[in-house]
Amino acid sequence: MSKPKESSWHTPSTVDAVDLFCGGGGLTCGLRKAGINVKMGVEIDPMCRYAYEHNNGEAKFLEKSVVELKAEAIRNCFEEGHVSLLAGCPPCQTFSSYNQKAKHQDPRYRLPNEFGRLVREVMPDIVSLENVPLLTKRPIFSNLVKEMKSLGYHVDWRIVFCPDYGWPQRRKRLVLLASRLGPIEVPAPTHAKPPTVREMIGDLPKLRHGKCDPNDRLHFCAALSPLNLERIRHSKQGGSWRDWPKKLIAKCHKKKSGKTYPGVYGRMSWDKPAPTMTTQFYGFGNGRFGHPEQNRAISIREGAIFQGFPKDYQFLPEGARHNISLLGKMIGNAVPVQLGEMVGRTIMDHVRRYRGVSK
Repeated sequence: MSKPKESSWHTPSTVDAVDLFCGGGGLTCGLRKAGINVKMGVEIDPMCRYAYEHNNGEAKFLEKSVVELKAEAIRNCFEEGHVSLLAGCPPCQTFSSYNQKAKHQDPRYRLPNEFGRLVREVMPDIVSLENVPLLTKRPIFSNLVKEMKSLGYHVDWRIVFCPDYGWPQRRKRLVLLASRLGPIEVPAPTHAKPPTVREMIGDLPKLRHGKCDPNDRLHFCAALSPLNLERIRHSKQGGSWRDWPKKLIAKCHKKKSGKTYPGVYGRMSWDKPAPTMTTQFYGFGNGRFGHPEQNRAISIREGAIFQGFPKDYQFLPEGARHNISLLGKMIGNAVPVQLGEMVGRTIMDHVRRYRGVSK
């Protein structure tokens, strides 16, 4: 009997992408891991240029406000015959539960509208948007979804809990996907057991507070005051300031209103996922950012690892001076690399389905 012929397929079209609000490259890094050709990242903060371009192949960094960005600059990145992807994460502090001020007065509130403007003007094949879950409660989000549907996009969105997808931090994010090629869906959870803090950073060299690993200049941590050093010595894994002797408890926590913040001044637990990385993850008093057993807050490198960045990802040029607050902002604001990779793989599977044509 002759062997049946195997089905053959055309190679799916290359996916060209532009990453808006790219920061230091978390989303771009994840998309590239999934096989997407990211051509350009757009970001207003010049400090992000080195990290973005140094670690992400041929992707170019355009220092520009998305408010001023013209559609033509994006179109020029998309080659004829390739699938086009416009992706991004508009700054989310405006929509975060940590920000209870008058959000409509914040100029960043309009940035999802600018994202929508560029979708309308460019009409990419696929759109990806990531943000905080509370964005879904704002009219600006429902209006964006309505507009994309009116433009002919199939739209799906989901609030994802990072541990359910194998990401090492207890973080919830909004993920939206839209496509003109056909129906597209944000994947359902993929992991029953997420990575733990131990699995992610347990092999890194030990550090004293305020010191730097001589072999990795990003593995450095903030110094602690004598009072906070005494406090962390009394802190338990997964615990909080409630574990301390009364003499060490801050006055604000002794008040009734202060008792609603049990997560600050806490240590992580070795055998659980990390907490959500904020832009101030390097500070012991800013959340549950104490190392599980060493008397210090987590290092800049450890925070980057929890955000999914490879251990050799470089955020500063050789010899550049450290600025812990700027590095914390760049890393804490990043789209987790694993999230970008999940989005990228979903898009690649979608393209294979709708652009892979049987002979």
